[in-house]
Amino acid sequence: MSDLEELPLAALHRGLGAKMVPFAGYEMPVQYTAGVMKEHLHTREAAGLFDVSHMGQVILRGADYATIAAAFESLVPVDAIGLKDGRQRYGFFTNEAGGILDDLMFANRGDHLFVVVNAACKAADIAHMTANLPGIKVEEITGRSLLALQGPAAEAALAKLAPEVAEMTFMDVRDVTLAGVTCWVSRSGYTGEDGYEISVPDAQAEELARALLADESVLPIGLGARDSLRLEAGLCLYGHDIDETTSPIEAGLIWAIQKARRAGGAREGGFPGAERILREIAEGPARKRVGLRPEGRAPMREGVALFADADSTETIGTITSGAFGPTLGAPMSMGYVPADMAAPGTALSGELRGKRAPLTVDSLPFVPANFKR
Repeated sequence: MSDLEELPLAALHRGLGAKMVPFAGYEMPVQYTAGVMKEHLHTREAAGLFDVSHMGQVILRGADYATIAAAFESLVPVDAIGLKDGRQRYGFFTNEAGGILDDLMFANRGDHLFVVVNAACKAADIAHMTANLPGIKVEEITGRSLLALQGPAAEAALAKLAPEVAEMTFMDVRDVTLAGVTCWVSRSGYTGEDGYEISVPDAQAEELARALLADESVLPIGLGARDSLRLEAGLCLYGHDIDETTSPIEAGLIWAIQKARRAGGAREGGFPGAERILREIAEGPARKRVGLRPEGRAPMREGVALFADADSTETIGTITSGAFGPTLGAPMSMGYVPADMAAPGTALSGELRGKRAPLTVDSLPFVPANFKR
């Protein structure tokens, strides 16, 4: 693992019994002593602490927020100009073919835009913004860790350190003093549960992590449970469920494209791939991302070919993510199928270890979200 980057909290993870694995160029904790199943269920029932410091943190600066947001809208099909100070939004960079270069979170911080991008796309995203945002300073933030506290007990655990976080609602962002330093806190996450994401200086990251883990409701959680939690929540993983070949509309992300950027909106189009994306909004895509429920207990994972029935020889789609859902108590998958086969209840067949097995299209998310609105 010598070529992998190490997290600032690597020693803490090993001390907590983490099994470390390569992920997106980093050595990351995949699970701790409790194991993936218990970590998953504990996050759903109480609170879990995730180290997501491999993600990219970027600040965009310009003359004022309106100038920065207008420039940013040239790269994303979402409304950045209309985002209020202290609020965060989900978005994605698109290419000229209407595919997704990366998905991301961005926040209006008054005099700058704060962007969090995926680890594997970090370098490409920063180069993309630097090349295509003239007049905007693109600053990669180093020296800060990123922690995610997720689950129904997250508010109470974090409020012990800073009571004002209880006032925040889903997608609020504010500066909060934690471990004696200013942290950038958003009420958001990647589990479908209520919770927070916290950017903290590296020097205070361990103190903050230990303070949170001292709460009996909080356990450390690894990548294994992070993946099963996000899959139950119907959330996409870049490079698997979405990539440069999938459009936001195929992926079921139309909700993230606000009216201002759609046909007839105040700032219609003006982003890469607008022709295809606006056409698919109007006419519908040829294929759609759907939830899939395999029969039995065996998960159908990424790469499993999908067929209309057990006897068909023509592949109609493929699974992009799959795992056992601890909350569901059953296997779950996501994948792409033709639009006319995307209705919940549609029976399909998947090829598992050379044999056909039945599965059914299901609506997403598998487990309803528990955000504090």
